[in-house]
Amino acid sequence: MDCLVAPSLPIVPDRSSNLRLGIMASGSGSNFAAVAEAIATGQLPAKIAVLIYNNPHIKALEYAAQYQIPAVFHDHRGVERGALDRAIVQTMQEYQVNCVVMAGWMRVVTPVLIDAFPDRIINIHPSLLPSFPGIKAIEQALAAKVKISGCTVHLVRPVVDSGPILIQAAVPVLPDDTVETLHARIQIQEHRILPAALKLL
Repeated sequence: MDCLVAPSLPIVPDRSSNLRLGIMASGSGSNFAAVAEAIATGQLPAKIAVLIYNNPHIKALEYAAQYQIPAVFHDHRGVERGALDRAIVQTMQEYQVNCVVMAGWMRVVTPVLIDAFPDRIINIHPSLLPSFPGIKAIEQALAAKVKISGCTVHLVRPVVDSGPILIQAAVPVLPDDTVETLHARIQIQEHRILPAALKLL
């Protein structure tokens, strides 16, 4: 069972394919790969201009090489958050990015980044916000014994996971679910709704 929910937002179709994405990833990069695949197959009229990553040797780099997407490393270790975001903004501007996608970016961003791309930064979160914001959302859902979980794509605001919701997808929580099994089913929906949310932009 799944449910795709898109709030009523004023949408202006853009047929010019001028969406230049800067994708930020910290881990496996599966959502990054889903967006790249949607673009490669013609489902999403956009271009990934650059991948920003903050952990060396992540799997997302393999996808970047596969799709011939430039990748730039920004190490967060020992760097003040505002300084990190200023460096990221500079990279995004160098690659002429006009929309930022936090696809598994495991760092809290600051107004430095948010103000540089107002209403043009989206995040994907593994819960049905406003339920279970922040880290360990799947663990939170299982601990609460909810029957329905899911994922949300939302605009980024300074308060974590608080921005306006673009799309959500619901996933049933089964009696024998573990963090791993529920996460796997939620990821299937993440890979579906992230490209769909980008179409709204």
